[in-house]
Amino acid sequence: MTAPRGRGARGGGPVPPRLRVWLFPRQRSWGEPFPIVWDSSDRPVALPAASLPIALPDVPDYAPKTFDPDDADSSPEAPLGRNEDWVNVTLDLGDGPQQYRRETNTMPNWAGSCWYYLRHLDAGHDGITVVDPDLERYWLAPGHHPLSAKAGGVDLYVGGVEHAVLHLLYARFWHKILFDLGHVSSPEPFGRLVNQGYIQAFAYLDERGMYVEASEVEGDEATGFTHQGRPVTREYGKMGKSLKNVVTPDEMCHDYGADTFRLYEMSMGPLDLSRPWNTRDVVGSQRFLQRLWRNVVDEETGALTVTDAEADLETLRAVHRTIADVTVEMEHLRPNTAIAKLIMLNNTLTSLPAVPRAAIEPLVQMVAPFAPHIAEELWARLGHADSLTYAPYPVADPAHLVEDTVTCVVQIKGKVRARLEVPPSISEVDLEAAALADPAIVRAIGDAQVRKVIVRAPNLVNVVV
Repeated sequence: MTAPRGRGARGGGPVPPRLRVWLFPRQRSWGEPFPIVWDSSDRPVALPAASLPIALPDVPDYAPKTFDPDDADSSPEAPLGRNEDWVNVTLDLGDGPQQYRRETNTMPNWAGSCWYYLRHLDAGHDGITVVDPDLERYWLAPGHHPLSAKAGGVDLYVGGVEHAVLHLLYARFWHKILFDLGHVSSPEPFGRLVNQGYIQAFAYLDERGMYVEASEVEGDEATGFTHQGRPVTREYGKMGKSLKNVVTPDEMCHDYGADTFRLYEMSMGPLDLSRPWNTRDVVGSQRFLQRLWRNVVDEETGALTVTDAEADLETLRAVHRTIADVTVEMEHLRPNTAIAKLIMLNNTLTSLPAVPRAAIEPLVQMVAPFAPHIAEELWARLGHADSLTYAPYPVADPAHLVEDTVTCVVQIKGKVRARLEVPPSISEVDLEAAALADPAIVRAIGDAQVRKVIVRAPNLVNVVV
């Protein structure tokens, strides 16, 4: 939103905000119609609620027609203007039946997306209002959730930086108008914005400095790169059509599956940083899902291999530590490190003679946000009739987060001479006694006199001789 320059508000009031409107007069192929008709005196008349929504007609051609600069009688024509039966209509808007002309300009594609987050709250609502007021207050009013933004609205919006000058600008402008009119309960549409980084990929330029199709380039770092037999130079850039380095999701889903593609994207690096795409690294994500499958299902027979026997204490600790760590990582929008924790747990379970149900089910649940299809299939194979979507997310048991022992380093003259496994709650007196009694420390001290023992329970003992 920008304030108009060089214009004062009527009656000396505050300068009203305005939105740059260049996108609205710009007719593309289609868009939402304005609920406006024009009377015989060319005055605009807003349609009443009973006439909404406006049903769009069929038109023979969606392409906008531009005016002919050599023809004084020609003018631009919106696609809707080609359906005369729809444009010219007889309506009774309170003064009896009269002839009106519908507005044929349409809104841009960003217009409809400005309020989708409101409609999402009440998708089944069949009225002409955007959202049921009670539902809107429940979800978007300030303080609707302990973790929600103080101003209310959607708690978190994740989108590319382009959205800051396109969708978000329009959404905020419209939302504030709705707030001023009393239709929504929060002054802001979104409480927090996170911009994800770009996916980058190698791009190649020929001797003219023109980009060539990256998929057609051959060679490697050692031999050099060529395109159709001619040498090209390589650079990194944002994946896009202009650089001709797009890797389409369809190709990846065909070769590796949608779950692998999704998992790899989430594991590439921090969400807010740009990351380089490397198709060869996708195999790592695929192998993780394959190992996860084999921890549940026998690949030869298709039989369930999970045991209902109780998991040992070490396995339970690994599971609950992973639950705790993944929960924290996801709360802080670090999916890449969360996936790394899941891979570690899966590797731990792979080393077991048989995987306990108590260990694999939480893992499948935690994998679901990244690889929903395989997670649902495994959940069904584990004997659950309902979708995994309805299962509560696993919660770490604090009792399994406490380690029985910690490693204490014992130093003499600053050099590590021994490591002791001791209880976390060990006292300084007991830790000093245990350190001085350790055979390796006794040998290292020899006939020297102990001058001082510095104890930092439970992790460190420093012996000064």
